[in-house]
Amino acid sequence: MDQRVKPAPHEIRRARTENPKTRERDLAAQLGISEAELVAAHCGDGVVRIEPRVNDLLTGLEAVGEVMALTRNESAVHEKIGVYDKVVTGNHNAMVLGENIDLRIFPKVWAHGFAVEKRDGDEIRRSLQFFDATGEAVHKVHLRPASSLYAYQKLVASLESSNQEPTVDISGSISDDRSEAGATAVSPDDLRDRWSRLTDVHQFFGMLKTLKLSRRQAVRMVGMDYAWLLDNDAVGAMFHHAAEGEMPIMCFVGNRGCIQIHSGPVRSIKPMGPWINILDETFHLHLRTDHIQEVWAVRKPTKDGHVTSLEVYAADGDMIIQFFGKRHEGESERDDWRFLAENLPRIPSPTAA
Repeated sequence: MDQRVKPAPHEIRRARTENPKTRERDLAAQLGISEAELVAAHCGDGVVRIEPRVNDLLTGLEAVGEVMALTRNESAVHEKIGVYDKVVTGNHNAMVLGENIDLRIFPKVWAHGFAVEKRDGDEIRRSLQFFDATGEAVHKVHLRPASSLYAYQKLVASLESSNQEPTVDISGSISDDRSEAGATAVSPDDLRDRWSRLTDVHQFFGMLKTLKLSRRQAVRMVGMDYAWLLDNDAVGAMFHHAAEGEMPIMCFVGNRGCIQIHSGPVRSIKPMGPWINILDETFHLHLRTDHIQEVWAVRKPTKDGHVTSLEVYAADGDMIIQFFGKRHEGESERDDWRFLAENLPRIPSPTAA
């Protein structure tokens, strides 16, 4: 275990001053702290600690108007510009179902929150930033020129915490049902039987939980009629084919506390080093291709016929990003998406984990 003494808040603030161009996530890693600790160190200096009351936040955000929603994990950053409307509150699951901002939120994971003001030349950039118990970012909301500053300030005041100390309590880890276990007692026949009886893609997680399987264990085990391994370059090929054919897709990026979804076409694809970047008007995506360990095409039965997803996994088994053809409940899968997914370059499957 790493026994290094963490820097004090004044040392964190000095490091931030000395490295103004370094991204917060990268600077925190250099300092051996979480991003939440980096942000908390600035409480009273452009940062206000707020309560992570997710339902109050979501219902208050619509009045703020146009903003940029950001959800990320270690390997992908998903940004959508729009309004937080069509909010569905809940203590275990909450949702935003707007035209552009489409979120699935797990409020119990949201442990720390901050309102952040950062001067950039003559401008002040404002954001709301939320973190899990380990200090990992789960979701951020960035104000835009069209945002209502009055509504934002009113929302921050309503959520302001009585604790404005420049430190934050961080736990070393949190339980994660998605983590990969060792050998499993489930037989491929049992998995295939349950898989074949799915009638809705939302039943998939429950099936995994019942069988105590991770997603990647399941796709490796189920057989090539339901899941087949693709070349790691399949994601880039999919983007280019979707853009050329003006094919609307669904793109999911998530972490323990939030899943963010883009539904629509992709147009401006800009590779840069290890990154694939989508730079469209209301949708930006940044995906690290060097973190991709496996890409699977996965077929799930539904009452409307089977649907096909592309699932991209990191070396630790976590899913980085997931894609579907755009569809609504009750609709069959798009023929052009199914053709594309079934004709991306395949490679032989590994032995089941």
